[in-house]
Amino acid sequence: MLEDKDRIFTNLYGYHPWNLEAAKKRGDWDNTKALIELGRDKIIEEMKASGLRGRGGAGFPTGMKWSFMPKESDGRPAYLVVNADESEPGTCKDREIMRNDPHKLIEGCLVASFAMNANAAYIYIRGEYRHEYKVLEAAVAEAYEAGMIGKNACGSGFDFDLYIHHGAGAYICGEETALLESLEGKKGQPRLKPPFPAMSGLWGCPTTVNNVESIAVAPTILRRGAAWFSSFGRENNAGTKLFCVSGHVNKPCNVEEALSIPMKELLEKHCGGVRGGWDNLLAVIPGGSSVPCLPKDICDDVLMDFDALKEQKSGLGTAAVIVMDKSTDIIKAIARLSYFYKHESCGQCTPCREGTGWMWRVMERLVKGEAEIEEIDMLFDVSKQIEGHTICALGDAAAWPVQGLIRHFRDEIEDRIKNRTRVAMPAAAAE
Repeated sequence: MLEDKDRIFTNLYGYHPWNLEAAKKRGDWDNTKALIELGRDKIIEEMKASGLRGRGGAGFPTGMKWSFMPKESDGRPAYLVVNADESEPGTCKDREIMRNDPHKLIEGCLVASFAMNANAAYIYIRGEYRHEYKVLEAAVAEAYEAGMIGKNACGSGFDFDLYIHHGAGAYICGEETALLESLEGKKGQPRLKPPFPAMSGLWGCPTTVNNVESIAVAPTILRRGAAWFSSFGRENNAGTKLFCVSGHVNKPCNVEEALSIPMKELLEKHCGGVRGGWDNLLAVIPGGSSVPCLPKDICDDVLMDFDALKEQKSGLGTAAVIVMDKSTDIIKAIARLSYFYKHESCGQCTPCREGTGWMWRVMERLVKGEAEIEEIDMLFDVSKQIEGHTICALGDAAAWPVQGLIRHFRDEIEDRIKNRTRVAMPAAAAE
């Protein structure tokens, strides 16, 4: 269990003020000039050595991502874009950082931007996050006034500007290139890659897009050292991580823990256990709604990190743990997710545009038991034709929950079809 002295986010629950004065007492902005004076190469080396992998879902090594930015400017400006478009169902970690610890994020933006030779950064915040937007705006104003950012930021000789951009509530804008399109004032649709953003991103300039948590932890890693951060978790799964646990636990919560903590320990120590006891557990979605669910027998001893969950054909994603006990109609739960992905598809790629709607309609029939047994395999086949065949990962995100359901709960689907069990659906109730 992570000790309090090792927690990076010491105001996660908002027990203290978020303002600059309080943030400084918590150790933020502590001689930031010295961090900048480490130099670009040293900062990127430390980030690589720390083993930090992107906290937005994909888990790509952060230091390596920063190193893709051009070393010397060719005349174009470079940008850091922070992805605060937290729209994945079950995920609510970045929201807490922005409303309770915004200066961690702002300081992280400065340090990361310096490392990538970017004189400006944009925080793209989810449209529904009104309160968080206001807090961030006020925190940025404080940082400008105190000389922490702006001209000669922290007295380092580096000029840095930070802007906050409010999205309009589209899930697709959480995909990095769709986010860039939206930031440019266009329709939020993913771009074909290559070119990758590090070569041609925002307004055709070198750009790195990182998650809020990935950027916010950077100053602490540089202060305490890469060896300290990499001492948590298993190899290739280093560091601390914010876990957001929701669903059928006694105490849903956001908590910072070391990666590789066993799922059972995470739920029992921080969330008061599963409602009705561990044996009442049906399934867990371990990383936000887009990763496949895992049944209880796997949850008994699975570790919460990138590699362990990948071995179980699921994923850590954003570490949003959605717990479902035996009262859950799991077929109906996954059908609801299918509707979400159908609704949020941007419609640019045919497999996703047509496939998500098709999967949802089949799922609705499976919920009622009004399908044939052969359709289960057909549904799995269609999900495989969507997965990996789209510009962005929304196709995968729509396919994986359905695949997880069929992989682990096929018997339940078949029983429902055989018994033609009727489950009251909202549409039927409306009729």
